Amino acid sequence: MTHNTPLSPSPRPLRHLSGVQRRVLTAAQLRAHGVTVAEANEQCRPGGPWQQFLPGVFLLHPAPPTGEERLHAVLLYAAKERAVTTGVPAQPDCEEPYRERGRPVYTEAMITGLAALALHGFSAAPALLSLETVDVLVPRLRRLRSTGCVRIVRSSALPRPEVIDGLPVAPVPRALADAVAGLTDAGAVRRLLTDAVRGGHCEPAAVVRELNQARLLGRPHVVDAVDSLLAEGRAIAEDRLYRMVREYGLPDPVWNVDLRLPGGPCLGGLDAYWPDQAVAVELDTRAPRQGYRQSWPSGPSGQEDDALWSEYARKREHLERLGITVVHITPRKLREAIEQQATVVRTALMASGDREPAAYVVVLPR
Repeated sequence: MTHNTPLSPSPRPLRHLSGVQRRVLTAAQLRAHGVTVAEANEQCRPGGPWQQFLPGVFLLHPAPPTGEERLHAVLLYAAKERAVTTGVPAQPDCEEPYRERGRPVYTEAMITGLAALALHGFSAAPALLSLETVDVLVPRLRRLRSTGCVRIVRSSALPRPEVIDGLPVAPVPRALADAVAGLTDAGAVRRLLTDAVRGGHCEPAAVVRELNQARLLGRPHVVDAVDSLLAEGRAIAEDRLYRMVREYGLPDPVWNVDLRLPGGPCLGGLDAYWPDQAVAVELDTRAPRQGYRQSWPSGPSGQEDDALWSEYARKREHLERLGITVVHITPRKLREAIEQQATVVRTALMASGDREPAAYVVVLPR
């Protein structure tokens, strides 16, 4: 057999495959095309035209793998075997992981960690080709081991993957947690968490929740980075709120104020308030801003979050009993549906004339 021996004839020719699919195949896929294990090994001998890049995964050329080939090889290695033994995926450009006969090929495997963040477009993530290892998320009970450039990350419950360039990729919060778990550089952790919010990839609440579930909030450098994350998320949400008022023609409110009954107690702080209409806006940034420091090593609990929500609800009920309409807006709604939120506020302002006059309150700068 020469080094350039073509694949044996088979009822499943390779011409229907994309370029990367022709270059990265598993042993099972090669068998489906009539190539035996012995023939594959012969092609991979020193000086041969192929190479075995990972156990059971072959590159059908002798050169170093491209970034795309590397990711596909890693997924083929980690994917559940039954999903790749029936053949080779035929639709590389579909808007979901490569599929074969209606079933996902990369079953129970997805890119996570720094590689996933790079695929999500994080400016603070290293370039894919610079990563020595690629993290792959699989179910906890899968019998796989880390090898070569593959680092296996296990989870008792896999998130629903997002699809980027046809590859299954962990959602940003989970990918962040898996990346942070392997980092000791406080600056790198802070840059990644800040990039998550500044780049519009996700909200702080989702990040903190995932870090807590991964039991990472017991690490001081992670908690410091979370402080920066929450401050960044709050600042961005406030900036969007200012933009909403300006761009959608709402009357100017007074910003960042405390309300107080004359001679009485403080009623609480508000992000925006229209005194003439007695309408208030409060940004709901309940991503555990309080409590997570005190709850090391396990992070924020559901009880603490419930208590914080109860505090929001009590304040809102008190203000509404005084005739003040309170509009709660989340950072996510400001990011994804800012026009809708402007309509909600405008409706509340227009409806003020139909309500009984509100109680007199003192407005103080916060």
